[in-house]
Amino acid sequence: MPNLTSSPRSRLKVALAGQQNAGKSTLFNALTGARQHIANYPGVTVEKKSGVYVDGDLKVEVVDLPGTYSLTSFSLEERVARDFLLRDKPDVIVNVIDASTLERSLPLTFQLIEMGVPVVAVVNMIDVAGRLGLNVDPDALGARLGVPVIASVGRRGVGIPELRAAIRQTADCAHVRSPNIVDYGALEDAVADIEHRLAGTSVRPAAISPRWLALALLDGGSEAETLLVGPAGEREAVAAAARQARETFEASAGTSASDHIIACRLRHALDTIQASVQDRRQGLPISERIDRVLLNRWLAPLFLLATIWLVYQLSIVQGYELTKVTWPLLASFRNWASSVLPAAGFLNDPFVRAFGLWMVDSVNTLLNYVPIFLILFSLIAILEDSGYMARIAFILDRILKRFGLHGQSTLPMVLAGVFAGGCAVPGVMATKAIPDLRARLATILTVPFMNCLAKVPLYTLLISMFFPDHKGLVLFYLSTITVVVALLVAKLLTVTVLRKMETAPFVMELPHYHLPTLTGVLRRAIDRTWLYVKKVGTIVVAVAAVIYVLLQYPDLSADRIAYFQGRAEAAIAEFHDRMAGNPHAAAVASQERLIDLINVFTAYRAEKLNAGGKSASDALDAAYSSRHPEFVPFLLRSADPNARKAASALKTLADERKTLRREMKEERLTVSILGRIGQALEPVTRFAGFDWRINVALLSSFAARESSVATLGVLFGSDDGEARRLEDRMEAQGQTNYTALTAVSLMLFFALYPPCLATMIMVRLQTASTRWMLFAIAFPTVLGLMVAGTVQLIGTAFALDGLTTISVVYGSALALFVIVGLYRSPREAWRAARSAPSPATTREIPS
Repeated sequence: MPNLTSSPRSRLKVALAGQQNAGKSTLFNALTGARQHIANYPGVTVEKKSGVYVDGDLKVEVVDLPGTYSLTSFSLEERVARDFLLRDKPDVIVNVIDASTLERSLPLTFQLIEMGVPVVAVVNMIDVAGRLGLNVDPDALGARLGVPVIASVGRRGVGIPELRAAIRQTADCAHVRSPNIVDYGALEDAVADIEHRLAGTSVRPAAISPRWLALALLDGGSEAETLLVGPAGEREAVAAAARQARETFEASAGTSASDHIIACRLRHALDTIQASVQDRRQGLPISERIDRVLLNRWLAPLFLLATIWLVYQLSIVQGYELTKVTWPLLASFRNWASSVLPAAGFLNDPFVRAFGLWMVDSVNTLLNYVPIFLILFSLIAILEDSGYMARIAFILDRILKRFGLHGQSTLPMVLAGVFAGGCAVPGVMATKAIPDLRARLATILTVPFMNCLAKVPLYTLLISMFFPDHKGLVLFYLSTITVVVALLVAKLLTVTVLRKMETAPFVMELPHYHLPTLTGVLRRAIDRTWLYVKKVGTIVVAVAAVIYVLLQYPDLSADRIAYFQGRAEAAIAEFHDRMAGNPHAAAVASQERLIDLINVFTAYRAEKLNAGGKSASDALDAAYSSRHPEFVPFLLRSADPNARKAASALKTLADERKTLRREMKEERLTVSILGRIGQALEPVTRFAGFDWRINVALLSSFAARESSVATLGVLFGSDDGEARRLEDRMEAQGQTNYTALTAVSLMLFFALYPPCLATMIMVRLQTASTRWMLFAIAFPTVLGLMVAGTVQLIGTAFALDGLTTISVVYGSALALFVIVGLYRSPREAWRAARSAPSPATTREIPS
């Protein structure tokens, strides 16, 4: 217990504790403002939010603990909250209580008071309780609890000054009362005996209240025994005494000690409410009336589908339209970076330039999706703050738990891309909220199967090539089979490698509906987007550097370099021959000036493409005329015959240079480390229909999914320099190697293929385990190759076309999905018979 004195303090540590949806985060934001930090608790994946505010000469650190209903360590969140309170020793606990659900909130309050740390109770959302007909008297409630009680409306800032004052007064012992404790009746003798034993030994840590620890030991949780310290013999003696007392009580009382403790706290809560709350409720509350429609057995799925469709319509479709506005800005930044980096050579660029532009392009790829994520996270914040997100989890829990997942697996799957869109990185990040360890891991390992936005380009390419008359049907197959496969894989994992993982029941308070505040939504969206950019951005830069090396080294042989150099010199010589006698030849008399001209011409054409409208194009011409007057005849249209000849000669040389650079790039890729790896993998992937080119595209897509199509564009470069579509080039060069059956195998493999490296790093962060990260790479790879190989085998053996093959695969997966979903083991059937979900709440409280 903290050492409380009456001397003034300079720093305080305050813990915000309370159940889910009680408004903790809102109060946290109101207290700390923008001075916040988000991290993970050491050794676990639960999010830790801390912030600071200054109250006069006092600096107060506020830690927002995970939402929890008790401190029994039943779930990871409960364990994290309990361990923080016991080991980090906050000076004050601020217990945030939902004024409209006092009956379910107060048992946690009693446990916090029993810990012996000074407590300030905040009865939040007092306005909601008032509208429901519940008039809470803070003074009467404080008298019953024996701790200061503040009434607040967190989202409007009501009660915040009073809360800060109460925190200061409580910490300075100027406002401390004698907290009232729960009377546990027939168990009190056992509590007193264990307290006495704890006092007579050194097994109780100094910071832990003996009464709280005695109750925890009697409650039956083995976790409480791990809190004991000192000699092993003394620890075992105290633990054995608690077990004996518990068994004796249960034999005489006919109920478990745990149930008795819960029942006593519930009775004490009801007595406290009766003395401090006037209940004037009439009729059903508005939230329950809304739920009768939104949670209706038949209407709930329709509202859910409409909500998900609206989220994607606004974020993916409209957000993608915004990228058309932001991309020119990023392209302009790329052009600026190109202008400040060392100038390009004729065939080869200086390393600083090549590597720098590679980095810029990699970062731009990430930043281009920021508008989408800002909108998506804003909409998710609206769903959370309004209270509907909890209803979505409740609606889907019955289905998801059949496959080993959890109601709160819904949000990660939505973020990862239930339909065509989304991203696995925020999907994996969102698994923090799942309290069930087994379901959390199963969700982390399966959300990458969703159709992230970066998978769509490859799907579009292959469908356009091989299924031009059935685009909608094939895209429907792909967009839904991934969800089916994800659920089937989750079921497989939970009954095999995850079967021994710790589980917890689906416990969720359905909050009252609220109108979200603009400030809260924007703050949440910006925080989450910035976290995405910060974490993924660093990863993308690191991955881009590795991929650059793998694609560039080893370089071409001396003979091949000499070959390309000879062609370049011939092209330059042809240019000078065409410029012979031309008065404009003086501007490019030296090799250096010719390279400068080509670079200026290349930059001019790039900026010309981004110029919006005639006025911008004219301004660009004027700018280049001012900066490079000697090159104007080569760049701008002119009636001068010599200028037209000069421009034609330059264009021919620039096109030949472009062709040479592209051919060198393709050949360098073939002999690069990554290219050789792709060729080495052919014996393994050939049975799935993949050659080395597809292997290289898949390997590059491990860094970023979008790289698959970009790499194919390089591998299938045009031999004659014509700007033909990638589909045409692949059809011409692939010949009989690529068929519709190959496309089906590749699309299914790509759907199951391990997620990109950024997602893998996020899996490592969320699981705190390299082993699970490697499993998330190996398992989908093996599964994908098995599926792709089976498709090739069956399609070839029965001479099926691509559409028939993918239809058979889809039908088989759907049939297996139905069978697995309907099947219940005897143990599951017994559990289902004993419990039925209730939208009203939480775990059942014995009477």
